[in-house]
Amino acid sequence: MFNTLRTQASSILHSTETTVENRLQNLCELLKDTVPHYDWVGFYFKNGNKEELKLGPYAGAPTDHTIIPFGKGICGQVAVSNQNFVVPDVKAQDNYIACSITVKAEIVVPLFINGENVGQIDIDSNTPDPFTEEDERFLEFINTEVAKIYIP
Repeated sequence: MFNTLRTQASSILHSTETTVENRLQNLCELLKDTVPHYDWVGFYFKNGNKEELKLGPYAGAPTDHTIIPFGKGICGQVAVSNQNFVVPDVKAQDNYIACSITVKAEIVVPLFINGENVGQIDIDSNTPDPFTEEDERFLEFINTEVAKIYIP
């Protein structure tokens, strides 16, 4: 599944017929609709020079979390740590920001451009402990492709 998705994602991201914002939106929808355990897929990007993340394109239920301070929640922690964060059970996390009572697990992978953490892809799952190393490698690939087109 991920091999096919790599090709589809690259095709979406490198199509110059639409804006970067639309390409990211189309990518989020593709991932949410194709990967059974991806129930919410979105991007958060550093908000200018502020120590916070701002919600970008996403697919899934609307969220109130449009601004996340660095250090707060899983996304905010990744903004500081620069490391992937896989959460098999969100209830076990002290610093988790609940987006929905149906969310059971989360994975956040930072997005680097020229060595700087400029954002991240965030996936919520309603399935307990669904994320594998394959998910991590796939999302790292996605962010590498996004870094080629995204201009902070």
